[in-house]
Amino acid sequence: MEVTTLLQTSCVLFLLAALGGLAMAGIRFGGNRNPPVWLAMAHGGLAVAGVALLAWAVLALSAPATAAWSLLLFLVAAGGGTILFLAYEWERRLLPSWLVVVHGIVAVIAFVLLALAALAPVA
Repeated sequence: MEVTTLLQTSCVLFLLAALGGLAMAGIRFGGNRNPPVWLAMAHGGLAVAGVALLAWAVLALSAPATAAWSLLLFLVAAGGGTILFLAYEWERRLLPSWLVVVHGIVAVIAFVLLALAALAPVA
């Protein structure tokens, strides 16, 4: 499969995950409660699929350096998301605002890098 196609498909998956993330942030900050578990799992599942395609493009094919940086940042965001889910959501403890915000900021930066890589002209 072509690198550009993998990167663009990964972008779509992360965009869908971001929509779920925005919905969850709205629930968390709008009502001072946690989002439903099914939404958190859908968000994480889409993100994992995006990371898998991005990792394939970076590690097995010749993806640009911005894609590699994107992968690194998405893995950091995934760590934060895993902590949010397992340590807070699963235990039904209120998600810490600061971690939700940091998780989102890191993911947005990673997405911008991925979009730059996906839209860059092929040399």
